[in-house]
Amino acid sequence: MASTTGSCLCGAVRYTLAEAPESYGACHCGICRRWTGGIELGLQVPPGGVTFEGEDNIRTYCSSDWAERGFCGTCGSNLFWRLTAPGPMHGMMSVTAGTLDSLEGLTLTSEVYIDHKPAGHAFAGDTKKMTEADILAMVAASNPGDPT
Repeated sequence: MASTTGSCLCGAVRYTLAEAPESYGACHCGICRRWTGGIELGLQVPPGGVTFEGEDNIRTYCSSDWAERGFCGTCGSNLFWRLTAPGPMHGMMSVTAGTLDSLEGLTLTSEVYIDHKPAGHAFAGDTKKMTEADILAMVAASNPGDPT
């Protein structure tokens, strides 16, 4: 079983997940590629599913109309992206898998923005795959009052 704790590179920010993760996913969107320098590997965490220590060291950046990125203000480690769009999914986050103290037992189960995946990137095994249109439709469906 994977760890339920993690931290940034310098340890100024530590966190505890309310539930032990079983899997993680990959995002191939252009924003995640620029943010991580590659592929964002993340653990989906529901609102309220993570507790941070050293939260005053977290800085955020509004990276789109519907999400923000969180990182350590001391060492710059990428910690999460969080859904900021109103609706039932508001606050859902993807905690970067590499910040966990242990990835033991986790499996890659999903890939999003698969239509943006560079041809040279490939994972072994079968994963659930979603396109950009699939993701945007899911975000829009979680906020029915938003005309976008």
